[in-house]
Amino acid sequence: MAEQPLYTRSQLALRNGQDRDEIWVAYRGLIYDVTRSRLWKRGNHYEHWAGQDLTRELDQDAPHTPNVFDRFPVIGRL
Repeated sequence: MAEQPLYTRSQLALRNGQDRDEIWVAYRGLIYDVTRSRLWKRGNHYEHWAGQDLTRELDQDAPHTPNVFDRFPVIGRL
């Protein structure tokens, strides 16, 4: 697998589903493109907001395992 591009938190924040069409979230150092997920259509999924690192909040209270991200493409590293 080729080296993934590195993005800053500011670049990630722009992909929140409102400022641009892309909807990205970061988890454990990787950035996932969740744009095509119907659960992220407006840039949020329950109390979680796109365009940010969700590692801490998902590790604390997500009702699912980290494998939920397996269905989304990794587009970079945070």
